[in-house]
Order: sequence, then structure tokens, then C-alpha cells
Amino acid sequence: MLAASGGDEAAARACGLRRNPDQGWHWSAQACAAASVSVPESVAHPELWSLYLPFLPLDGDDQRSCIIGHLGQSLDGFIATQTGDACFVTGPENITHLHRMRALADAVVVGAGTVAVDDPRLTTRLVAGPNPVRVVLDPGARLPSDRQVFTDGCAPTLLCHCSTSAPQAEDAHAHLEWISLPEASLPSGGLDLAAVVDVLRARGLRRLFIEGGGVTVSRFLQQGLLDRLQITVAPLIIGEGRRGLTLPAPERLANALRPAHRLYPMGDDLLFDCWMSGSVPPGQLHWPSMAE
Repeated sequence: MLAASGGDEAAARACGLRRNPDQGWHWSAQACAAASVSVPESVAHPELWSLYLPFLPLDGDDQRSCIIGHLGQSLDGFIATQTGDACFVTGPENITHLHRMRALADAVVVGAGTVAVDDPRLTTRLVAGPNPVRVVLDPGARLPSDRQVFTDGCAPTLLCHCSTSAPQAEDAHAHLEWISLPEASLPSGGLDLAAVVDVLRARGLRRLFIEGGGVTVSRFLQQGLLDRLQITVAPLIIGEGRRGLTLPAPERLANALRPAHRLYPMGDDLLFDCWMSGSVPPGQLHWPSMAE
């Protein structure tokens, strides 16, 4: 799958992956056997392939992009306590899933709040595969320079800020690349996320994984930029804390979003993989099976 993600179709085919213009990539146990490749243990749960393969490029469409957001939350809809403690809302299986998504992504995108509170590294320490480009959205250019994404040197890091906000200590982030972008025309302000996506696409970064936090994922969803939204729900009740999704309230339930989705158990957690726009709905995907 990593070979397919990197465009190495020969290596991908050797691992049993095939693609066509209509369905994109799919995995086949028969193709694995023909290539004398051992069937991976994960085929015991072949539906998991459908979770990752849509993130890969379609045949003959190198310009296609895919933007996937993810949040891990409690049963009552919180992603952290009121103080910002989010380690860890979801279990180890979902954490591994995050690392897989990073390995397949061209870039992982997070907001300034996530970097300030969680101090993440956004690398692929738990799985095989390359570290993605790390993109930090810091409209006010106020993050301190001691965060790990700015100091560990593990992957290229881009820091996006509003053109109206001059970096306070650009010299302290001299090894980073600063990107000045327009402000969104929304009451909540923030960056124009469509402009962010355009800048990243111009750099060849088309598979984007929006890993958090709640404000950032909510704004990508509100601006109509997500192809898929993954929400992992953990059997945890926080009571009060920081909300996951926050969107304008509809007047009627009929106007609420009710996306097509598929469910994936992840240890004690349950992941909802929701198809938001511009993507093939679950009913039209090719689900691999042992019989193929």
C-alpha cells in the first residue's frame, strides 16, 4: 500500500494491489498468490483495506487530491478535558491508525491549538513508511519555538499564518518555511483554508490528513473541503471539555448532515468513516475478499 501511495505501481502489484480508472486501487488475495506473496495477517479483516485504499491516487489522475479529517472523541462528544488533556481519548488501535494515515499522506495538517497543548511529533513511529510533510496552521503566528515539530528535524514543516499577522520570532523558526495566506471571510476568522489547500497542491501535496484539533477539522468541514471525515468514538464519558465538531446549528434536523458511512471496530473504539463530498460512496467501492 505504501508503494502504491508513492506511485510505485510495479511494487504495489507485486503485493497484490491492482487499480483501474473506475474503482481505483483494490487488493486481491488471488493476485497475491499469483505473485507468490504471503497473504498478510490483516486480510483476516479485509474490510480494513477499504479504509486506506481510497486515499491512494486513481489511475490516470495524478492531479486528484483527497482530504481526510479525523477526530477521536468520547461518547459525549469531547476530544479533551477543559484543560486540554487528550492523552489518550482513544485506544492504541486508533493511535496506530493515525500513524498509518500519516504514512499514506503527503502532508498532515494540524491547528495551532493542537501543537500548543499536545506538542505532537506527527511522525510514523509506530508503522513502516515515510514521515509526511507537517503543516501547522497558526493564523496569529504566536506558537513558541520549542514545540517538537519545530525542533526535531524529522520532516519538513510548513507554518501557515495570516498575512495580517507578522511572525513574532521568525528567526527562532529559521529552519521552517513560513507561508503567508489570506484570512477567511468567516465570522470566526482564521486562515482561508481553500488557499491553504491550493498552496499545498502547488507543492505536490495532494493527499492531506487533517489530524486536529476540533476547531481545525470543523473549519475544513464548514468550508466544504473534506472528502472524508473519520470520527473515532471511545467508550469514555468526560462530562465537560473541549468539543469535537462545532458547526453552525441547523434550524431543522432535516437540514443536518447525515453522510454515507462505514463502521470499523478499533479495539474498544468504533471509527465512523464518513464520505462528505467528491468521493465514491461506500456502496460503490470494491470490497476485497479472500475469494478473489
